[in-house]
Amino acid sequence: MPLETGGGQDLALSDLLDRALDKGVVLWGEATVSLAGVDLVYVGLKVLIGSVDAVQRMRGAAPGGLPAAEADETA
Repeated sequence: MPLETGGGQDLALSDLLDRALDKGVVLWGEATVSLAGVDLVYVGLKVLIGSVDAVQRMRGAAPGGLPAAEADETA
């Protein structure tokens, strides 16, 4: 089932997955269930999806992040 991009091009699911793994995707969300103003349940979600190469590039580009060579030595 092809998806349509903003430019009118068709995008197959495999192309979308390839692009997401190449660039990396971060999902971040929070939810709180409260009753009468009292927080009962808090759920936090932080998910990073990407190839090993993309994750290493992100880690090196993050503010205060270690460059890839230094990060591998400390792990």
